[in-house]
Amino acid sequence: MRYKKFLDLNLSELGVGTYLGNPDEQTDKNYYETIKLALEKGVNVVDTAINYRNMRSERVIGNVLSEVGREKAVISTKGGYLALPPDVSDATAWFRETLVKTGIVNPNDITETGNVLTKNYINWAFHKSLENLKTDYIDVYYLHNPEDQLLKFSRDEFYKKLEDVFSLLEEFVKQGKLKYYGLATWNGFRVPPDNRQYLNLKEIKDIAEKVAGKDNHFKFIQLPYNIAMTEAYTLKNQNIDGENLSTLETAEKLGIYTYISAPLLQSRLIRPVAPEILQMFGVNKPSHIPIQFVRSTPGVGTVLIGTSKKHHLLENLEIENVPPLSREQIEALLRKGA
Repeated sequence: MRYKKFLDLNLSELGVGTYLGNPDEQTDKNYYETIKLALEKGVNVVDTAINYRNMRSERVIGNVLSEVGREKAVISTKGGYLALPPDVSDATAWFRETLVKTGIVNPNDITETGNVLTKNYINWAFHKSLENLKTDYIDVYYLHNPEDQLLKFSRDEFYKKLEDVFSLLEEFVKQGKLKYYGLATWNGFRVPPDNRQYLNLKEIKDIAEKVAGKDNHFKFIQLPYNIAMTEAYTLKNQNIDGENLSTLETAEKLGIYTYISAPLLQSRLIRPVAPEILQMFGVNKPSHIPIQFVRSTPGVGTVLIGTSKKHHLLENLEIENVPPLSREQIEALLRKGA
């Protein structure tokens, strides 16, 4: 396994994602066995979110950590979407009694997608994640698709929300409950500046500096990047000191580490190919082509691959026996429309 040193962390090149799957016991069992095997094989990055599979993904990870030891993994989770515990039979009643009547959530703060970005809700979600994960601290805490807020609120209101929540997360760092935080996005960093959901990374980093100075802990972003969605590398939608840059370039300049989601686009990018295509990517299996493309792209940190099956994990990890492509090879593939 290749590792990437970032600040005080040593992050595996490949990580395990836990988004997909039914909220049932069999999927829990599959994830448990797969995550445990991944940690044994040298993977240490495990990514989840409080709303994944109705909190069950977090709870499975907590069970694994209880057995193997917390120090074995770099855990990232996310808060922002309304999340329902798995044992709730009446979702409406639970939401009203647990979140609304207690003042944790004001219905006016909820977007149409169920996204909430307030100190009260993130405080509740963060501590619920600690409970689910059976841990005293989280390595990386992401605000989950915060660009959804821009569908309902003005950009000024959105930036004020970020400032408030960043101040809360910095307090968690001081308390030893959190190491770093960031934004996990889908659209925000891969759309042009005139798009309503566009996120300007430099401006967001400036908000963190306003809250906590140069020593702030806004150090991570997560976004999709794959052969079919190349914007993170190819779209020059960011700007620093008059220079137009891609999101990956900007993150590097600002000292921000990047997690990549959807490298296989939920397996839709795996298909039979001719031998010369395999040779072009330097791999032996079609399933390795999209992983090879993403891991070889300059600026990519850790590639998150969602998998709850041990045999899929082992097949994915075979890529570690293959040298990455060079920047020149990646550029050539992009020119060809790979």
